[in-house]
Amino acid sequence: MLESTIAGSLPKPDWLAEPEKLWAPWRFQGEALTLAQERAAAEWIKHQEDAGIDIVTNGEQFRIHFVHGFLEHITGIDWDKKTAMGIRDNRYTVQVPTVTGPVSRAKSVHLDEVRFSRARTDRKLKFTLPGPMTICDTIADDHYGRRGDMAMAFAEILNNEARELEASGVDVIQFDEPAFNVFMEDVKEWGIDALHRACEGLKCTTAVHICYGYGIDENLRWKDTLGREWRQYEEIFPALNASRIGQVSLECAGSHVPLSLMGLLKDKDVLVGSVEVTAARVEDPAEVAATIRSAMRHVDAERLYPCTNCGMVPIPYEVALGKIKSLAAGASLVRDSL
Repeated sequence: MLESTIAGSLPKPDWLAEPEKLWAPWRFQGEALTLAQERAAAEWIKHQEDAGIDIVTNGEQFRIHFVHGFLEHITGIDWDKKTAMGIRDNRYTVQVPTVTGPVSRAKSVHLDEVRFSRARTDRKLKFTLPGPMTICDTIADDHYGRRGDMAMAFAEILNNEARELEASGVDVIQFDEPAFNVFMEDVKEWGIDALHRACEGLKCTTAVHICYGYGIDENLRWKDTLGREWRQYEEIFPALNASRIGQVSLECAGSHVPLSLMGLLKDKDVLVGSVEVTAARVEDPAEVAATIRSAMRHVDAERLYPCTNCGMVPIPYEVALGKIKSLAAGASLVRDSL
């Protein structure tokens, strides 16, 4: 009960890549890079275990970015053809690679790192993959013409990848879909169908993570425009509750999301973001426990998983470490009181 976990990414050590920066280039190449990534992943797995996190990840230490780290192994993408693209409905603009032909996967992208991670922990292991809609909102299209069509093509690739990872011992496969909080009509029109294709046939636990973005300035400025109540979840949670996804991960701590919206997920496990992903401070365990208890007014404890709001790659290493310690300790406080 109240098993703790994290949403996805954790900061990269400064010896692996430039810290606190998205798309930071690696400091190594070739075999030396693989060894450095393995060292970083092993350290974060150990940190999570020592903190008391129940369902661990490798912190995405093998990826330069949660989407592009997967896409760089997919054919049909021209990485030299850069296109200026407004990410998350023009929240910020990035030069992204372009899909110029049918996308395909020659072999598993993440199998080696999953085998490495699985061998280093006896705890439940979660692995995150970018969701089909968010992929389409993070890469330019010069081939498919319709986002929904491109999403289905990527969903098939993701499904093949997820099946291999499940067979290698992954307990939870989570698809990251921050774009679900921006393109709500598309979610209902084709986003959930693409998600279903991505998880088709999986027997492990499946999850979808939907947040308001990394704790970076562009996202913080956008949040300031959302008013006193953030009700984006209200539009998509009913459809997600009717979906075949097992868990829904959401942003809660420090947000203006009405907690009552969790009641729309009455048939799902709910991963409740109980620590923020900004660098300003580390929550104490009592504060984390208070957030969990507030969520329990709307979600049965048996269905509630304390989590982070989002990935933490853009914040300082020691701050993220402090947050996962507080997350586990806060969950323990509530668990012990039940």
